Amino acid sequence: MSLEEIAAGIEVTAEQEARGVAAVDETGADLVERLRDHTGALPCTPEAAATVVETHASGTSVGESAREAGIAPVTAAKALHRCGVSGVTPLSPMAREIVRDWQAGELTRAEAVELTGASEAEFALGSYVESHEPDPGLSAAVADVGSTGAEQDPLADAVGDVDELF
Repeated sequence: MSLEEIAAGIEVTAEQEARGVAAVDETGADLVERLRDHTGALPCTPEAAATVVETHASGTSVGESAREAGIAPVTAAKALHRCGVSGVTPLSPMAREIVRDWQAGELTRAEAVELTGASEAEFALGSYVESHEPDPGLSAAVADVGSTGAEQDPLADAVGDVDELF
C-alpha cells in the first residue's frame, strides 16, 4: 500500500471545529424555575430570591444583593436563611439563646431586646431566623449556585494518598 492510497480521501480544510468548555447543569431548569416550586417558603418572589442568592454567592454583601434584587435587606437575609445560607443572623450565640427564651415565653419582649443589645430590626431578623428553619427544598434548589463543580481541593486529582507512599 502506497502513501497515496493511505492519504486518499483526506481533505485539508481552512476551518477549525469550534470547541468550547462543556457545561453540565444537572438540574434541567434555571434557578428561578427551581425556586418557583417552593414559592410558599420564600419571603419574596422567586425572581428576587434568585438574584439575591446569585449575587450573594459571588461575594456581594446582603445589602448590595438586596438592592440588586429590589427588596429590603432584611427580606434578602430571610431569603438567604430559608435557602440554607448560614451566617445571616445579626445576633451572637448568646443573643440567639435569649431570643429562644423569649419565644418560649420565659422573657418579655422588652427584656429580650434589652438583654440582646440588638436594634429592633436586628431583633426581628434574629427572631425570624430562630423561628424558621432553612427549607430543604430551597437548599437543594440553590445547592449548585456559586460552585464551580470542581472538588474542594483543586489539586486532589494530582496528589496521591499518604498510603501510596508506604
